[in-house]
Amino acid sequence: MTESVLACEPALVEGLPLSIDRDEVLRFQGYKNGSGAPSAEVLELFAEARSLAEALLAPRVAYRAVPAVLARGVIRAGDQSLSVPEIGRLWGTLTHVGVGVCTIGDALEARVADLFSAREFPLAVMLDSVGSAATEHLAESANDRLCQLAIPVGLKVTNRISPGYAGWNVADQRALFTLCPGEPAGVSLNEFCFMTPTKSISFMVGIGPDVRVDHYFTQCRRCWMRDCAYRRAPAPVTYAR
Repeated sequence: MTESVLACEPALVEGLPLSIDRDEVLRFQGYKNGSGAPSAEVLELFAEARSLAEALLAPRVAYRAVPAVLARGVIRAGDQSLSVPEIGRLWGTLTHVGVGVCTIGDALEARVADLFSAREFPLAVMLDSVGSAATEHLAESANDRLCQLAIPVGLKVTNRISPGYAGWNVADQRALFTLCPGEPAGVSLNEFCFMTPTKSISFMVGIGPDVRVDHYFTQCRRCWMRDCAYRRAPAPVTYAR
C-alpha cells in the first residue's frame, strides 16, 4: 500500500478490495432500467463467468502524485499540460494531481479469447463484461483509498477522471503515462494511446485542502458522451462539443 496520497515516486497501491457486482456486469451486457430483467439462463451464465474470473484476476495499481496548478481549464503538472473541459468548475483549487494506472492483468482477456476460439460465445462475452466491471471497481477502490489516505493529513481528493471521457482528449494518455509510468502495474501504452492489458484504466484526481469533492461516486455524471451504452447515471448537462 502506498504510504502517502502525495507519493512523489510511482508506487503500487496494494490490498485494495475488488468485487464483481452483478448489476454492474449486467449493465455491460445491456440490461438497464426499463430494458427487461435477465433470464435465469443469463444469471447462471454470470455465475459461471464470475467463478472463472476469481482465478484470473491479478489487480495492480500504480500511483504517483505531482505538484500542479489549475488555471483556465489547463492543469500544469510537472512538465505536462493537460486540457480538461470544465475541470476548473468541477475541482476548484488544487495543489497536486494524483495519477493512477489500474489493471486486472491479461489472464482474463486471454481466457476470453480462448472461449471465442472455442465458439463459446455467450460465456466469452459475459466473462469480458465481468472483467470490465472488475476493472472499474478496482479504479473506484483506488480512488476511495486515496481519499482515506488524504483525510489524516488535512487534504481532500476529487473523483477520478480519465482521458476519453467528458471531452478530455484521449491523446493525454501519453501525458499521464509520463507522469506515472504504467510499468509497475504491468501496463504499457502504444502509439495509438491504447493500453495493454486492455482491461486497464488510467485516471487522474485533484488533491488539496480546498478541492471540491462530490457526494456521489459515479463517473457518468462527469461525462457528456451522448447515447453511451454503458451510462449508469444521467449527466447534469446536455452533451455538446
